[in-house]
Amino acid sequence: MIEAAATNRPVAALVAEAQRMRFIPQMLPGVPVLIAEFTVFNWMERLSAQYAGGLWNYYEISNGAFYMAPTGHGLMQLEWADNYFSGELSEDAAGIVASLFALSHLSFQFSSNALADNYARLLDYAYCHPEAVLIGRAID
Repeated sequence: MIEAAATNRPVAALVAEAQRMRFIPQMLPGVPVLIAEFTVFNWMERLSAQYAGGLWNYYEISNGAFYMAPTGHGLMQLEWADNYFSGELSEDAAGIVASLFALSHLSFQFSSNALADNYARLLDYAYCHPEAVLIGRAID
């Protein structure tokens, strides 16, 4: 179990490669793993013209949420015309944005309290993130 920092702010920990196949079914029961992953990948493609696939990390947050973030891209330019957002974010923050969009999207396809719970908990974590302002603007 992940220990929260002394400030009671949620903290993220990298999920070990050996645990990844069991991780999404554990976090999102009833949502097929491939659909969950591809939905996050698809949202990143929609948000970032520079994204062209690659490796992703999974993170477990001490408040019970999770997210996925790409690796190997450095700073990423994200744009979302529907809310007039354009900004440069770290891979971590970009992954949080794509994961939030994906969780929202999946909630219309699957009846799962886990999707809504994970969205709310990930949002709580995002508000404590060093790039919270940009994340908020991207998803607003």
